[in-house]
Amino acid sequence: MKHYIGLMSGTSLDAIDAALVSFPDERPVLHHAINYPLSQSLRNDILALCTPGNNEIDRMGQLDIVLGNTFAAAVKQLLADTGIDATQIHAIGSHGQTIRHRPGLEKGKRFTLQIGDPNTIAELTGITTVADFRRRDMTVGGQGAPLVPAFHAAFFSTDTQTRAILNIGGMANVTLLPTDTKTPVSGFDTGPGNILLDSWIQQQQQQQPCDHDGQWAASGTVNLHLLDTLLKDRFFQLPPPKSTGREYFNLAWLQQYLNAYKHTLTPVDVQATLSELTATSITDAIKKYAAEAIELVVCGGGVRNTDLMQRIVKKLASTTVKTSDDYGLPAEWMEAVAFAWLARETLAYRPGNLPGVTGAHHPVVLGGIFPG
Repeated sequence: MKHYIGLMSGTSLDAIDAALVSFPDERPVLHHAINYPLSQSLRNDILALCTPGNNEIDRMGQLDIVLGNTFAAAVKQLLADTGIDATQIHAIGSHGQTIRHRPGLEKGKRFTLQIGDPNTIAELTGITTVADFRRRDMTVGGQGAPLVPAFHAAFFSTDTQTRAILNIGGMANVTLLPTDTKTPVSGFDTGPGNILLDSWIQQQQQQQPCDHDGQWAASGTVNLHLLDTLLKDRFFQLPPPKSTGREYFNLAWLQQYLNAYKHTLTPVDVQATLSELTATSITDAIKKYAAEAIELVVCGGGVRNTDLMQRIVKKLASTTVKTSDDYGLPAEWMEAVAFAWLARETLAYRPGNLPGVTGAHHPVVLGGIFPG
């Protein structure tokens, strides 16, 4: 039985998710997974590269190697925890760390860039590494994201009911899985997931990396005028395919709207409003583009935000809402498992993108292969 490792470092920048996976009978089996923490200094260096600044090329080149070493360390820790030798791993699928994603919302700036040198990962672990998954999709007209819907389609499609998959990471994306296999799978980013909630509480309460269980948001009051203003942002009005990232949804984006309120809003009410924004943008998108879904399966770290989940469930009263835990795949490890699967698809020379999701002209094999 072949084992794979999936590595995921998303927009939340809290840790590297590393998952040890196999695919007996074509189904994913998660054997073990870890969160390999990122130091505050490393997080700061990544954040500094997420927006234009001085000396970017040198800083990027240095951070590319540092992150490659960090990803390799996460792999070694995972192997040490499981007692499995590197020779038993067929391949690593590394998403890398996105430092810039320009999917085409801004004319003349269409590209995507993930760092975390796969040469370094392959050399230090001795394991064949597949990386740089997004750019091949862009060469054929796609947005390079989201890519996880292809994994959703492979393992959550059913011919008995139309199902939607919601991933709440730093950003949120939804996948619609029709029962008819002749109908293309669709999916897109709905907007912010955890990103604004995490960023706001980190700014207001420096000791808090996130709003645990959404308790702070739940204690505030939603400002309906601010919510309505935020929802009028151009991203929410765009039709699919669409994708986004920290370059768009960040504290600077939020501040441009808060400026009109001066000191009339308390920080906790802003947090409550951001939670409602996330829930509303998600559910509005589902109602508009995935209304036929009878069941919604939620995955990603946002599943553990009780306040956010309650808001989503309330707004989708006629839809059965479950989590991927109910199907044997823990919600917080979904993306890491997906990139292990994408590495497997690349090595088999099978396409890993879905044109109905990314807007690509046709399916393509994703990523580059770096032999161990």
